[in-house]
Amino acid sequence: MADSLPHDSPASDRTIAVVVKGWPRLSETFIARELIGLEARGLRLRLYSLRHPTDRKVHATARALQAPVAYLPEYLWREPLRVWHGWWRARRLAGYGHACRLWLRDLARDLTPNRIRRFGQALVLAAELPDDTGHLYAHFLHTPASVARYAAHLRGLSWSVSAHAKDIWTTPDWEKAEKLAEAAWAVTCTGAGHTHLCALADKRTIELVYHGLTTEETAPANPASAGSPVRLLTVGRAVPKKGVDDLLQALAALPVTCDWRLTHVGGGPLLPSLKRRADELGLAARIEWRGARDEDEVREAYRSADLFILASRIAADGDRDGIPNVLVEAMSHRLPVLATTAGAIPELVIDGTGVLVPPNDPPALASALAALIADPQYRQALGTAGHRRVRQEFAASRGHDRIAALLTTSLCVSLSTPR
Repeated sequence: MADSLPHDSPASDRTIAVVVKGWPRLSETFIARELIGLEARGLRLRLYSLRHPTDRKVHATARALQAPVAYLPEYLWREPLRVWHGWWRARRLAGYGHACRLWLRDLARDLTPNRIRRFGQALVLAAELPDDTGHLYAHFLHTPASVARYAAHLRGLSWSVSAHAKDIWTTPDWEKAEKLAEAAWAVTCTGAGHTHLCALADKRTIELVYHGLTTEETAPANPASAGSPVRLLTVGRAVPKKGVDDLLQALAALPVTCDWRLTHVGGGPLLPSLKRRADELGLAARIEWRGARDEDEVREAYRSADLFILASRIAADGDRDGIPNVLVEAMSHRLPVLATTAGAIPELVIDGTGVLVPPNDPPALASALAALIADPQYRQALGTAGHRRVRQEFAASRGHDRIAALLTTSLCVSLSTPR
């Protein structure tokens, strides 16, 4: 671990306001891991969430965070007095006029209720930020970065952003370019995302920082059985980019001699239609749909599986995976992985550490799946190689060290900047 922030440093008295889309969220354990890592390095955080939690379960990782959490008005009309008080206080700030002009320019290009809500949330955030706030840090380049950006202008503070997947590929280029030009710095978690963002802005302020797992999370798992049926596992929300319908098509095309069972872990809007499709294909008796689960239950699913599958693809709206954290987690449990070349997955799964097939190609997926089901020795070799790769190249401490250093620099700069 890098040296933590000295307690006698002037920056240690400053707080970082972290803006997230929702807290806590089962699908965003990587954010919780990072924030806990930043706290361990001596940084003082305060979370501001744009949405209240909707998941019924909460990861133990999220519960371990010490930072206080405040919820901004999710819908402005539900908290009119709070929004009005936010505006009343924010209008007296030196940056109010500039922030309004910036927002109106954005609104002219994106005339949506969401754009109005972003500014209303920013007014409340700027009004309620404690005086010891030294910097704003947003997770995701779309809505959270907009709220952080407007609030930073209102308060005369610096801000930065961590970009991930959907936020990169579904946000208009003009918006990404302008945000990146203003942010003190940005990090992103895939080489593909880094290349794309660097083409839009000064690449010196954009860094590639992979997500990672802690030592405890990369501990060897119990060895999977080589028996029959072969236990297949896929983890991910039931949304178009996860390609679960392609996986169902591939399973239906397997030879009758293949003995398998599939477990799907994850919630999502497509679950009902996927269950109906599995029934139509005659697969229902072989599939267990577990729904959303907490991290302990997901770890147990990894330990009980023989093969992990992720049929990712690029959705119609451009949404796609970066490096799915579930793939890193599966490999850390010595699970062989079968995935597609969609998004940034080839940055993780390289020769000998897993099997990749083209996205949107159920026959190719079925062929690879049949070969892996039939060859337990090959699965074991892939699992061992994948485990070694994530242990060596995807340790969480590297990324946490770098982001902590960037945030510390931003706090120090804020101390020397007149406000």
